[in-house]
Amino acid sequence: MTPTATRTGIVHLTDLTPQITGAEMVASLVPPPQFTDATFESYRADPAFPSQQEAKTTLMAFSGVAAPEARGGFFRRPKKGPELKPGVYLDGGFGVGKTHLLAAIYHAMQVRRKYFGSFIEYTALVGALGYKNTVDLFRGADLLCIDEFELDDPGDTMVMTRLLAELVSSGTRLAATSNTPPNALGEGRFAAQDFLREIHAMAASFQTMRIDGTDYRHRALDGHAAVLGAPEYESTIADAATRGLVSDDGFAQLVAHLAKVHPSRYIRLIDGLSMIGLRDVAPLTDQSAALRFVAFIDRVYDAELPIRATGETLDLVFPEEMLAGGYRKKYLRAISRLVASTLD
Repeated sequence: MTPTATRTGIVHLTDLTPQITGAEMVASLVPPPQFTDATFESYRADPAFPSQQEAKTTLMAFSGVAAPEARGGFFRRPKKGPELKPGVYLDGGFGVGKTHLLAAIYHAMQVRRKYFGSFIEYTALVGALGYKNTVDLFRGADLLCIDEFELDDPGDTMVMTRLLAELVSSGTRLAATSNTPPNALGEGRFAAQDFLREIHAMAASFQTMRIDGTDYRHRALDGHAAVLGAPEYESTIADAATRGLVSDDGFAQLVAHLAKVHPSRYIRLIDGLSMIGLRDVAPLTDQSAALRFVAFIDRVYDAELPIRATGETLDLVFPEEMLAGGYRKKYLRAISRLVASTLD
């Protein structure tokens, strides 16, 4: 069989209006490429933070792969572990391995129907298919993994809480994570309580776990994204286009275009790309545009696409007034991912 040739050249995302069906959206609900092979064995708990090993042990039991307790004698029964709830919730800072553990749950559970997606992907699915169709789609699923559960949008939180309550009642098990930004004084301590308060109707279904630690990538959150001058940008994009498909767009034009594409289609917007190019990056001024850009960067990061950009450094696109608002955690996560994507 003749191998498929790698697509090369330059495309403009602003020229694309991708379509995606509900079935295709559901098929994409699997761990991102960097976690395709994530296992409990490959998760290296930091001995300086005991909560990491404690969470790993609990999640192995939740997934049905924990080693049995050793017997103390021939007639002695093994110790009975605590009763496991249908849901687990992991709270912690950036880079402590929560998504790795979530993917390990997904891979370890030997069940027929299981799904893995970000909070934004699930809410986008509800927006695209409608609430009833989404419930019908997931009803009877064995496991739903939700990465980056977000509490900053009351409407989305309410929709997800209703959805999860209906699924739990039909036997679905749940695993969720959220981020607490490093150096955010006091935020981590109350994140689990915030989660339980917001999903009060089904709080009893979740066991919450706090995972402490430092970012395994050893990058400061306030580090700057790499930025290129115009000549270097031109040569970098041209060179990359000889080996793969590269996008090249003005930052303001792309941000405006994202308003015309449903967030559920962002994954198709970047399909086949090997690099993202952004010209003339500038601070965002509109909250809705900023949130769409966050959703876009989530898809770019999950696809492990490097970003090359000119203008302002990408970690400064969210002005102080946005960072001080209710979507702070979203923006800080995006900044961390933007820094990582420009340094790849």
